[in-house]
Amino acid sequence: MKKYFEFDKLGTNYRREVIGGLTTFLAMAYILIVNPLMLSLDGVTGIPDEMRMDKGAVFVATALAAAVGSLFMGIIARYPIGLAPGMGLNAFFAFSVVLGMGIPWQTALTGVLFSGLIFIVLSLTGLRETIINAIPAQLKFAVGAGIGLFITFLGFQNANIIVADPNTLVALGDLSKGPTLLAIFGLVITVIMMVRKINGAIFYGMITTTIIGMIFGLINLPNKIVSSVPSVAPTFGAAFEAIFQDPTSLFTTQFLVIVITFLFVDFFDTAGTLVAVANQAGLMKEDKLPRAGKALLADSMATVTGAVFGTSTTTSYIESTAGVAAGARSGFASVVTGILFLLALFFSPLLFVITSEVTAPALIIVGVLMASSLGNIEWKRFEIAVPAFFTIIAMPLTYSIATGIAIGFIFYPITMVISGRRKEVHPIMYGLWIIFIMYFVFIE
Repeated sequence: MKKYFEFDKLGTNYRREVIGGLTTFLAMAYILIVNPLMLSLDGVTGIPDEMRMDKGAVFVATALAAAVGSLFMGIIARYPIGLAPGMGLNAFFAFSVVLGMGIPWQTALTGVLFSGLIFIVLSLTGLRETIINAIPAQLKFAVGAGIGLFITFLGFQNANIIVADPNTLVALGDLSKGPTLLAIFGLVITVIMMVRKINGAIFYGMITTTIIGMIFGLINLPNKIVSSVPSVAPTFGAAFEAIFQDPTSLFTTQFLVIVITFLFVDFFDTAGTLVAVANQAGLMKEDKLPRAGKALLADSMATVTGAVFGTSTTTSYIESTAGVAAGARSGFASVVTGILFLLALFFSPLLFVITSEVTAPALIIVGVLMASSLGNIEWKRFEIAVPAFFTIIAMPLTYSIATGIAIGFIFYPITMVISGRRKEVHPIMYGLWIIFIMYFVFIE
């Protein structure tokens, strides 16, 4: 097993991989709680029950999709990247497609299934890998740094250190509140351990923060350890209903927009995540991603699997950078993450102790680590600085990795052509330029 996962080559061992996989799981575990609430439209009043997905079934579908996706990534592509239903895509699924367009959630799942199948075809033909490798190194560095800012902002938001403000959009939160103080404590203790170069500092910081939260009553003790697994029957196979029962619903402009949106956002969210995690782990070779085709195929297969179980698009998680920061370097860490998602089916009460205040410090620290790629960008070349900066700043400001990539990639060919460097632009980048403009015009 050590030989298959190249432990010696990567300078890792079982202990580092297990801690890294566990850290990634803990950083991602919130999706097991948030996704069922999102897809069931929990808290939304005045809508018929048939618009709501079964919460228990979605919980099981989320865990199974995350487990299978992470195992695919670990075993097939051998990358330390966890997968699960993506945030943002689940909101689009629930609020834009089901609630906004009035499309049945079963048909929405069919859209997810179709986007996944298209992804598999693109991955097997090598087109997705070709596109990722055509992206210039400078923009790859910008994507990594932008994601770092994005997840740092996400961490500050989850800790309520940064809050919404009607006048300035964002503002400093109330730092005297217990949960926020707990997150600040977690950040401080993690920074201290990182500075002291303690292996697994992020993981130990999360555990320490959880224990302190329980001691001071900020995190509730679980009322039980093991619980029964809910039935997945209400959502399992529902993605096939529209195909056999109402095939005409698949030949509409609305359905086409749904598939394209799932396809677009997952493609570039995944591309950004793969590049960022590979950069952080030191796995990039000559600005290219080794085994990119296998990684993209694993991601595509996970989306199809998730749709069959009954959940929105499954994608690679940027929280995997927390596991990399804790020591993960190989696919064995993803195998650990996948197994933990399977175990989570039986230990769901324990997940509620992993609150956003516990995971926030990890996200903030990872953002610091990822910002190091800023130093690799040629800032003195304005034609490079403009698209790189727009890529970086747009991610946190638009709350979307894909949108940040789109804006930066639109400006890159423009600045390069005007500066007389058009021959340095890969033909694929010109194609992406057209696609991104069409995306903003017809979808956004």
